Amino acid sequence: MTEIAFHFNVPDKLAYSCRLLRKAYLSGARVVVTGEPAVLAELDQLMWSFSPAEFVPHCRADASASTVAATPVLLAESLDASSLPHGVLVNLGQAIPAEFERFERFIEVVARTDDDRLAARGRWKHYTDRGYAMKRHDLATAGEGAA
Repeated sequence: MTEIAFHFNVPDKLAYSCRLLRKAYLSGARVVVTGEPAVLAELDQLMWSFSPAEFVPHCRADASASTVAATPVLLAESLDASSLPHGVLVNLGQAIPAEFERFERFIEVVARTDDDRLAARGRWKHYTDRGYAMKRHDLATAGEGAA
């Protein structure tokens, strides 16, 4: 069963995601990041500049098949665009990703905004109603720099 973790109270969702993806990449994980097109475009740009000494190889799901196969971090608007096995899914969007259960680990990143928190509560309920064990990482109590 997919392990689901919520990272709550994230002050800057994209900067936090860059650090999270760097950590996942350095551990050898293959990751798919899903979200709305504008969010993924902004994340793509930020990943090119957030840490000049530690580039995280990434590409969009519409890259060539050979590029997608060789890249550890894939940015995908929908999971049906990604048929390659990736162990970790990171959701930056407001919706429940289709086929999330085919991933070993699934991380929901939730900002401090009311909209994001409200949507996350609905997703949390959806997962718990289906019997998933939930892990909670509250950055308000863990410290701002966690990831």
